[in-house]
Amino acid sequence: MTPDRLDTIFSALADPTRRAILARLSLGTTSVTELAEPFRMSGPAVSKHLKVLERAGLVIRGREAQWRPCSLDAAPLKDVEDWLEQYRRFWEGS
Repeated sequence: MTPDRLDTIFSALADPTRRAILARLSLGTTSVTELAEPFRMSGPAVSKHLKVLERAGLVIRGREAQWRPCSLDAAPLKDVEDWLEQYRRFWEGS
């Protein structure tokens, strides 16, 4: 895990809307339109958040005819967990 990669992931997770999007995607694949509904924001605004999550490797967007499915890729969260593990050991040892 490079520091730049970790920075990208933490930056993506820093926004509460993006964390809520990830929480929704943890329930299963959905469309941009469905993701936008609870936030009362436009599809393009949600797409901007999705681009940030995509760059962090946390979201995979597809294309199936007119449907644009979005799904969670939690693998980068394992990298965050590994990074945090060193601090967990410290906290438990204190």
